[in-house]
Amino acid sequence: MKKALITGITGQDGSYLAELLLEKGYEVHGIIRRSSSFNTDRIDHLYQDPHAPGARLRLHYGDLNDASSLNRLLRTLVPDEIYNLGAQSHVRVSFDVPEYTAEVSAVGTLRLLEAMRESGLSRTRFYQASSSEMFGSSPPPQSESTPFHPRSPYACAKVFAHWATVNYREAYGFHAVNGILFNHESPRRGETFVTRKVTRAAGRIKLGLQKELFLGNLDARRDWGYAKDFVEAMWLAVQHDSPDDFVVATGESHSVRELCEEAFGKLDLDYRDFVRLDPRYLRPAEVDHLLGDSAKARRLLGWRPRTTFKELIALMVESDLELARSEARR
Repeated sequence: MKKALITGITGQDGSYLAELLLEKGYEVHGIIRRSSSFNTDRIDHLYQDPHAPGARLRLHYGDLNDASSLNRLLRTLVPDEIYNLGAQSHVRVSFDVPEYTAEVSAVGTLRLLEAMRESGLSRTRFYQASSSEMFGSSPPPQSESTPFHPRSPYACAKVFAHWATVNYREAYGFHAVNGILFNHESPRRGETFVTRKVTRAAGRIKLGLQKELFLGNLDARRDWGYAKDFVEAMWLAVQHDSPDDFVVATGESHSVRELCEEAFGKLDLDYRDFVRLDPRYLRPAEVDHLLGDSAKARRLLGWRPRTTFKELIALMVESDLELARSEARR
């Protein structure tokens, strides 16, 4: 039985990846930060009492800011695979908390790689969650050979983590992989991210629970896919014989305006009646157009996105409409 360790297991990607690995027969371990309130709702359906026979999901307290906890966990667990999905991942928020973002998303990755080296885990395979935000203002389409031009503290931190992963691969022979994932969404996406913010508002507005939705730049274009499809690419990249870097994307982009039109249209609403501009949501440095070229991942990994943009938005709208109905019944 293979053993995997996931940082960020309570996030959108971590929950879908944990599901996938458990389906494949893995023993899955996740790192969670200590908090006075539980933040495990995305994985509650997977969790079993660790004393129960056959339980294969276990959670451990730790933090990417704490090297001692990472060293202790790696030496205790000796995982076959490590998936580093933990980060302060909200781009706009990274302008407000740049130092914290760099500490977790950049230096945290370095701590984890160094913990692997110090623990002698030379056979452990490592996945780093790189981001399309690293390309920033580089013109589309963006592939593995496109120069990075980060436009936010989050993107700068991800560039550091990306190159640290490459460095440990080249310096120490680590089987270390970078997955440069373009935007990927789902009903489990946090409600402060634009896709979920839109689908959540559409459901609430439909039921009269909300009157307006305030957004930033409606003309920004993104390559949006389904997170459940994208975590499969993570796993495939780690299984590949030679460690490498892979862009994961759908190959088509849509504006935030199109997103609004699609989501509100599913509920027979005109987004123009409800969406308002709030300058507070504009970034100090905007990323205008991200469009991924995932030809390498398709060729070498055999990966393909299964869910279209329209199907993804329909899935999210349906889920958030049901959530709004539950809210209305309270």
